[in-house]
Amino acid sequence: MNKLIFRKFSLDIVNFFLIASFSITFIVWIIQAVNFLDLVSDDGHSLKVYFYYVTLNLPKIFSKTIIFVFFISIFYVINKYDNANELIVFWNNGIKKIYFINFICKLSIFFLILQLFLNLFVIPKSQSLARQYIKESNIDFLPKLISEKKFINVVKNLTIFVEEYKNDNVLHKIYINEKIDNDRSKIIVADSGKIIKKDNQFFLRLYDGGITNINKKNSFALNFSETDYNLSNFSTQSVTHPKTQEIKSDILINCFKDFFLNIYRNSDEVFKNMKKQTCEGRKLKSISDELYKRLIMPLYTLIISLIAASLIVEPKSRYFSKFHKINIFLVGSFIIVISQISLKFLLNSVSMIYLVSLMPIIFLLIFYLLLFLITKFKLNYL
Repeated sequence: MNKLIFRKFSLDIVNFFLIASFSITFIVWIIQAVNFLDLVSDDGHSLKVYFYYVTLNLPKIFSKTIIFVFFISIFYVINKYDNANELIVFWNNGIKKIYFINFICKLSIFFLILQLFLNLFVIPKSQSLARQYIKESNIDFLPKLISEKKFINVVKNLTIFVEEYKNDNVLHKIYINEKIDNDRSKIIVADSGKIIKKDNQFFLRLYDGGITNINKKNSFALNFSETDYNLSNFSTQSVTHPKTQEIKSDILINCFKDFFLNIYRNSDEVFKNMKKQTCEGRKLKSISDELYKRLIMPLYTLIISLIAASLIVEPKSRYFSKFHKINIFLVGSFIIVISQISLKFLLNSVSMIYLVSLMPIIFLLIFYLLLFLITKFKLNYL
């Protein structure tokens, strides 16, 4: 009987979690998708590249919502059971409150494992795939971005100006400025031209114009009656260098491990200077922040589950009972905020590294011990 009761209780939590998390994830994803429209409008990528890129951001958005949605799920279901007097079923079947709390802790371990799996493996891989896809994609939306009497610079080191652009991809009075490197550039002027596509690459076929090559020492020019200018040789202005969030977890862990070994070799006095060191071309601060988000922050899932579970422990005082649910919600929200801002102090000192890393464990022990004492010994709670 007890198994059936807990099964229904857990299913209610999971069902609410899935509905709420998918709804919030979808809303946030839509907002982000709108913000990423500059991949098409400014950077010249196709709609296929755009949809592929924004879809690969779904695991990251979902992972960020897990802690808060899980807290809301437990809070909502327990509050629903309490309002319908369904919690009495647990107590009438001999289920002690500490067993009820232990069950919620066990349930939260599943969500902890889910979040760790997403943070350590799925999200870095999906973010890396998205960046790689952007890097390797052609600027195949460029022809639709070219407009009359506007300077177009959607690709790196290239500016295009067109006086007149007709619907049949015919252009008139074309100006192209290509920056080859810091010392060299090329200016192309053509009376007319046409955008063509061959072998999945875009070209500008130019007619009746000239090319001027400029460097620090001199410049020289030549005329042409017809030439093809390959637009696919240029890279997008989108950031194609991998970010820290796209690097594999084992690489980040090894970087931070080497940093810790250096601390003990060089003593704490040089700690501030060592914060400037890099690994894989990245500052240690960004590496430590990313590891905190992947490994430490999910541990707060266990804490907020205990806070939500404390709804079953009602205060004796009528005054405090009125604000009990509000206080529980505020405490849970405060812990979630703490989990987000504590990484700002991560590299302030060696002791702060330990404190910030162990903080969720400390909070977990404190909350569990408090609930254990209240429920086990039936202490008078306010």
